[in-house]
Amino acid sequence: MSNLKKEDISQEVFDLYDDYAHNKIGRRQFVEKLSVYAIGSVTVGALLSFMTPNYIDTILVPKDDPRLESDYITYNSPKGGGQIKGLLSIPKKNKGKLPGIIVVHENRGLNPYIEDVNRRAALEGFISLAPDALSPLGGYPGNDDDGRELQKKRDKNEMLEDFIAAFHYLQSHPQCNGKIGVVGFCFGGWISNMMAVKLPGLGAAVPFYGGQPTDEEAALIKAPLLIHYAELDTRVNEGWTKYEKVLKANNIKHTAYIYPKVNHGFHNNTTPRYDEQAATLAWMRTIDFFKENLK
Repeated sequence: MSNLKKEDISQEVFDLYDDYAHNKIGRRQFVEKLSVYAIGSVTVGALLSFMTPNYIDTILVPKDDPRLESDYITYNSPKGGGQIKGLLSIPKKNKGKLPGIIVVHENRGLNPYIEDVNRRAALEGFISLAPDALSPLGGYPGNDDDGRELQKKRDKNEMLEDFIAAFHYLQSHPQCNGKIGVVGFCFGGWISNMMAVKLPGLGAAVPFYGGQPTDEEAALIKAPLLIHYAELDTRVNEGWTKYEKVLKANNIKHTAYIYPKVNHGFHNNTTPRYDEQAATLAWMRTIDFFKENLK
């Protein structure tokens, strides 16, 4: 990253990045709009570099971590995209069968951040699987810009079926105890909510800043929910009031946290939207929630 600091950047720049990351504006328009905030030594290039994910210096659990067996596998998604690739991570010191966690990526495929989160989950005593919904199009292409473009070409409900198929794959894995949870971020947050709708046997769902189901869909949820929102994420948060009303009306077990003064994507430690305090607390709550509901 550049020498800029998070506190040097106005909230408008973070909002612009959110529009760009969610395909509301293209890269060219994003760069043009950034020029408004390029003042003095803060150039457009510096701003762009600062906002771009840093996948080199942010990995918390390396690919070859000796505590894990992590390998890519493929499984069949009959109603979705056919053969889906995913990263499967299993703690080496497991005793007996373990509960499982599906880790669902954002709107850009299975990038290094999500692979890292998958390994983090496994180190907490779970067998974890992070599928790549871009598999039918060749998989995550190595950068997020192209990943977003690829993911736009897939139907979101077909991708939902890919993650439902991952649930069944993991549930039948010989090292899994059959109790499965899901955690997802952004697009993956919506997938997490929808897996709770579609899978009565789901053990737990943890959507991070994810879009909400319809009222009719939400009423079908059986799994306990742990929901994480960012206070500054008005785009996603506007759907929470209705969602909460349905959850309460149907006595669906849920806990929701709105983390103050943080942006959408606050858990993602590869961009300046990351907030260490909120991310650490949300992840601790997530793991505790899974341990409570899956073991």
